Amino acid sequence: MGGKRILMVVGDYAEDYETMVPFQALRMVGHHVDAVCPGKPAGQTVRTAIHDFEGDQPYSEKPGHNFTLTADFSGIDVASYDALVVPGGRAPEYLRLDHKVLSVVRHFADARKPIAAICHGPQLLAAAGVLSGRKVSAYPACAPEVALAGGDYAEIAVDSAITAGNLVTAPAWPAPPAWLAQFLAVLGTRIVHS
Repeated sequence: MGGKRILMVVGDYAEDYETMVPFQALRMVGHHVDAVCPGKPAGQTVRTAIHDFEGDQPYSEKPGHNFTLTADFSGIDVASYDALVVPGGRAPEYLRLDHKVLSVVRHFADARKPIAAICHGPQLLAAAGVLSGRKVSAYPACAPEVALAGGDYAEIAVDSAITAGNLVTAPAWPAPPAWLAQFLAVLGTRIVHS
């Protein structure tokens, strides 16, 4: 079992599966996960959204779950965390406007701590200026932002993921099995089947 301390930065309209699945799966394998959102204390919730590929441009959106935050963003000590998770959905579009959130992302990148970002999550990484020279997947609509931030956009299957050093990225909500498997490998988490 792992035992790492993982910080998850979320906001309203984060994609439901990309928030709930890693939060629960990382806890299931023994990691401590704190979910935070700027301006909201522990115990408050963010609204998630369920996105689907139903022929709409670019995707459909339905209400998801109310996701309960487990820590206060204003009180976090980023140095005490081993890794960062950035779910996608519409939340990164707004989170990237918060200078403290960008500072948090830069801390993990500068310290070369593991970072997992999915879907629109790389928008936040692009805004923080941490993608230069990195091979990065994201929701295809984010490809221009990845390129403008100096990243090398990886066009991969929607259920795949890619690892570039300490960074694990994936294109959308069908990818958590591959995305989390690669993130666990970067974390050094071993799961033994008997």
